[in-house]
Amino acid sequence: MTATVIPVPPTTLLPVEGTAETFPVRRVYCVGRNYADHAIEMGHDPSREPPFFFQKNPDNLLPAGKDFPYPALSANVHYEVECVVALKSGGSDISLDDALDHVWGYAVGIDMTRRDMQDALKKMGRSWESAKAFEFSAPVSPIVPASKIGHPAKGAVWLDVNGERKQTGDLAQMIWKTAEIIAELSKMFTLAAGDVIMTGTPAGVGPIVRGDRIDCGVEGVGTLSVRVA
Repeated sequence: MTATVIPVPPTTLLPVEGTAETFPVRRVYCVGRNYADHAIEMGHDPSREPPFFFQKNPDNLLPAGKDFPYPALSANVHYEVECVVALKSGGSDISLDDALDHVWGYAVGIDMTRRDMQDALKKMGRSWESAKAFEFSAPVSPIVPASKIGHPAKGAVWLDVNGERKQTGDLAQMIWKTAEIIAELSKMFTLAAGDVIMTGTPAGVGPIVRGDRIDCGVEGVGTLSVRVA
């Protein structure tokens, strides 16, 4: 074994629903503006332009059962509920027909966003990392194997804050479907086992404050509850 000058950083491990097994995370990709109504509410044209991708870090993922700590340097943090895809294999230039063969399972996630910071970065033409890839910015439910639930193509996507419905959509409303996302992403990056993809959010995104309780879900995949600390 090769010696390291500092301890090897821990691998991010996500629980697998109903088992003691875990899913090791390699990278986290996110799809922006993938629901037409959300694109409109954010001031964009919802036409089928090439998908827009950005990244979070593996250790930004927050496993279910842990509180989301409201981040410093922001006074306007938004929730964005998403269906999450976990890959068991990958490659480059994956064909559309083969794309779903690379999926290990699915989960429910929330893309927490420092909206005030993101808006400022957009105006300056700068990248979004500090608005998107901050600590614990991606709460995620246990992963459910595709061998158990198949590959959901439709089903309600929803989010409540303190019992009040804020987001309502359907997987069928995604501009770019799961297989298409994988195929397009593999043109830009070499995908691999352990990669996680957050597939976009429907309309209704909005702010949270400390003390809020978030409940959300994707029909056929699961649910997730998070308290804002």
